[in-house]
Amino acid sequence: MPNTYFILFEIVIYIQFALCLRHAIKHGTANLLKLFAGIAFGVLLELATIRQLNAYQYGQFMLMVLDVPLCIGVAWSCIIYAVMEFSDGSTLPYFTRPVLDGLLALNIDLAMDTIAIRLGFWDWGQGLKFQYFGVPYANFWAWFWVVSSFSLGYRLVALRSDWIGKWLAPLSGIVVGLACVLFTNAFITYIIPFDYHTLTIAPVLLSALFIVIVSRPRFYQTEVDPLALWVPFLSHFYLLAAGLISGVILDPPALLWIALSMFILALILHKPSIQHIFFQNVQSGRR
Repeated sequence: MPNTYFILFEIVIYIQFALCLRHAIKHGTANLLKLFAGIAFGVLLELATIRQLNAYQYGQFMLMVLDVPLCIGVAWSCIIYAVMEFSDGSTLPYFTRPVLDGLLALNIDLAMDTIAIRLGFWDWGQGLKFQYFGVPYANFWAWFWVVSSFSLGYRLVALRSDWIGKWLAPLSGIVVGLACVLFTNAFITYIIPFDYHTLTIAPVLLSALFIVIVSRPRFYQTEVDPLALWVPFLSHFYLLAAGLISGVILDPPALLWIALSMFILALILHKPSIQHIFFQNVQSGRR
């Protein structure tokens, strides 16, 4: 019998996809191409990374592409689509936005990966006490580069307003993203000694955060679709609920506090969307 947590996880991801697809249809071909390119990128990077590093394996989900769940590729696409929607509404310089995109993805994964491995969604094969509660530090390095490199590759071409910008930007995102991910995977795994992983990863991620902070961005300066809120919200909410119901989020209890902190941070970042949704509901209730 299929695992209920697996099925619900897939359903949540496909709900996120429906929200992104609705937005993409509304906003034209370029957005549709970006969304579906994100799925192709997500599946390809997972297939390539598993074969390149042999560092983790997935559990059995309902829909699989070889040894990679289709929902994982879809999840990558939804995350990339949502964080780019958010950063494009900010005052950050255009080519600084991929840095923010990568950091926003980490907001989800810092809470997600530890719960996911305890539910059996995937397995790093290192036990639950290895590095970050069973998750290698290199995973967060990878998450940052996966999202920021696709975002950069896409934006390099999307600057053009002609057909090249529309049709080739998604391809550029895939090519640049895969090249960057495979290179950074190899760099942290085969070039940097294991004992120096922390000394390599932490400065890079902290530098990325520093770049964003010194840019002093203002968010929601242009219209941002609520999907930018719903994608992280649904991820955090489901993992919190699944973690609490199964009890895995209390092994150790620090996981609960981390998950809550990341959830609250996401809500703070998306406060204008929450206020807008609440205001709309209040207005509808008065009619």
